[in-house]
Amino acid sequence: MKILEISLFHPELVRGGAQQAAYELFLGLKRAGRDVTLLASADLSGPKALFKPGAIITGFDGRPNEFLFLSDAFDHVWMRNLNIRALKWFEEFLRDRQPDVVHFHHFLTFGLELFLIARRTLPKARLFLTLHEFLAICRADGHMLRTFDKTLCTEASPVRCHQCFPETTPELFSLREDWIKQALGVFDGFIAPTSFVRDRYAAWGLPPRRIHVITNAQSDYSELQSWKHRPPPPADRIRRYNRFGFFGQLVDVKGLGVVFEALDIFAKRYEEELTFEINGSNLKFASEKFRNQFDDFVSGKHGLPERIKIAYNGSYAMTDLPSRMARIDWVLVPSIWWEIFGLVLSEAFMFRRPPIVSRIGGLAERVKNEKNGLLFDAGDASELADIFHRAITEEGLWDRLSAASPGVPTVESVVEAHLRLFAGDTTAAARRARAA
Repeated sequence: MKILEISLFHPELVRGGAQQAAYELFLGLKRAGRDVTLLASADLSGPKALFKPGAIITGFDGRPNEFLFLSDAFDHVWMRNLNIRALKWFEEFLRDRQPDVVHFHHFLTFGLELFLIARRTLPKARLFLTLHEFLAICRADGHMLRTFDKTLCTEASPVRCHQCFPETTPELFSLREDWIKQALGVFDGFIAPTSFVRDRYAAWGLPPRRIHVITNAQSDYSELQSWKHRPPPPADRIRRYNRFGFFGQLVDVKGLGVVFEALDIFAKRYEEELTFEINGSNLKFASEKFRNQFDDFVSGKHGLPERIKIAYNGSYAMTDLPSRMARIDWVLVPSIWWEIFGLVLSEAFMFRRPPIVSRIGGLAERVKNEKNGLLFDAGDASELADIFHRAITEEGLWDRLSAASPGVPTVESVVEAHLRLFAGDTTAAARRARAA
């Protein structure tokens, strides 16, 4: 079985959960001895030097079976690739590699045409798409946040979408939906990282029987020697667990603004000391309002009392996780959109750092409140401030939640679940194994 994994970006070029999950799966398939190729996109928001005159698909950094798809003409409204040469290059790439399975992890930067080309070029191949977000359903960056008031949207319709984008008629939104569903119709199956995603896409119109729940792949970096041989924790067991950390994209929907508001409330309501460490990148993709707020808090210009400390540690590689996690006690995941999976939860669980997360989407599915983490209503800064105080002062809370961490499934088990699906094993037993 020859497998082609197609990823939005390469995680070494642009950090993100979808591309990290795709790359982990690619590496896991390689370790399993499978004939697997990775095609990861790059666009003009990244390093311009990657773009070669006349080239669309190039090798990546001399690595065997890793390629870049150079995207320079993507239409974000209709999700189309406007570069005819890119479509031809992709078709030739498929003819050259002749995969038996083509597994897309996205269509952003690629274009929905690639789905149709893959089916036409490889009529006998099995095609799959992992649903990493809601971009097929929602034009507002797939976040399902209403553009005019930033409230959560529970369903899409031509009229509701028109309310978010008044310049586009309901009729055009109907055509957009028809176009996307036509392109998705070529797939043999879809993969959802959580049941929440499966249910949302089934309600939108994808055949439920063709949506299979398989968790995202994630290596356990707590197995690194730098974590295994870390210094023992302080002997003073009455120390307070007052170090909180954020890991991820520095964009509005990830909810850092809610944390900043909660710190303001905490400073007025409580007297305890608190440290908040921020780890992440891609601030350039955030709104100007959020970038200004981020600068005010991180630089100290906002004026929080000295007992509340904020540190920005910059971006991080996966191998940096042991040292970053050793600096904090709790992992904050304050997302304000319908988070699909939350790869950062896997990172928190593997290092037994209890997560404090928004009660929303895939996050609420993965975190069991009061058992392995704490939930708060999405966007509720006041409730989050109270949870800060509880996390710092409630004796035994951290130990109880940390001990109940579920860890992460092995990459090998996730690879095996994918291989069963790729091979066409849709028995009840296989479905149960994939969902485990």
